[in-house]
Amino acid sequence: MSAPRTPAHTSWHKSSYSTNGGDCVEVAEGKNVLVRDTKHREHGHLAFQSTEWANLLTTLQR
Repeated sequence: MSAPRTPAHTSWHKSSYSTNGGDCVEVAEGKNVLVRDTKHREHGHLAFQSTEWANLLTTLQR
């Protein structure tokens, strides 16, 4: 099984919770929210619907 293809126009940014030189994730927000590991970009990404992502963030903030 191959990794999901990332749309060419995707604009990634590092999570504000990433540490300098530590384990980091990058996020691309749009119709769907894409999440990937900055150290292993070649492994692809996870895709979430915007509402799913918002619910996850709300739950984590509790």
